[in-house]
Amino acid sequence: MKDKTVIVTGGAKGIGKAIALKFASEGANIVLNYRSTSPEEVKNEIEDMGVKCLTVQADVSNTEEAQKLVDEAIAEFGGVDVLVNNAGITRDILLMRMKEEDFDAVINTNLKGCFNMMKAVNKIMMKQRSGAIINMSSVIGLAGNIGQVNYAASKAGVLGMTYSVAKELAARNITCNAIAPGMIATDMTEVLSDKVKEQILEGIPLKRFGQPEEIAETALFLAKSKYITGQVITVDGGMVIGR
Repeated sequence: MKDKTVIVTGGAKGIGKAIALKFASEGANIVLNYRSTSPEEVKNEIEDMGVKCLTVQADVSNTEEAQKLVDEAIAEFGGVDVLVNNAGITRDILLMRMKEEDFDAVINTNLKGCFNMMKAVNKIMMKQRSGAIINMSSVIGLAGNIGQVNYAASKAGVLGMTYSVAKELAARNITCNAIAPGMIATDMTEVLSDKVKEQILEGIPLKRFGQPEEIAETALFLAKSKYITGQVITVDGGMVIGR
């Protein structure tokens, strides 16, 4: 990864932050995308490792902003070697109460945002005849969940796009894979009550939440792998098989 350029969307906190730091520790220069959370702390951590970090504020659900993000990365570093589509949101509510805007917001960020970014890096990676795309899906995209119709649809859609893009770009030596995390210890899970956490842990054979660093290790593995494409790697402590 030394001197490679890696774009991480939604990279200012949680899983995205862990991924950015992991690639930086391997010598990669990082393009850290964020929408609202300040990226300065992460930027400083990355640059302390002796690599460069470009921060770009952009809403990836907006086609023009996604393209601007990639254009700024190319202007700064000359190319893009790895794209990690991590940006995502949730608006959990039962189907009977879910509003159209709740559905659209999640689809636009999680699914269209992923599409926008892949389309934006497509030309440069094809010209380079190399690259790795890693899309963040979820076990919810594989198994569904009560109150997450919108989220499940978005993450299942990411898988379909991953398979298709892998086939389209393989001839140019570009890989495209997905990661499906289970319950990962982030700000989103920290707000859960102890009772809810206990109920969730009952369905996880390894009896613990995953750590963001474990997702980051998987992303790095996929970025380095030249003969793995069109795959979804489930990192969930056995959550899917435990259901």
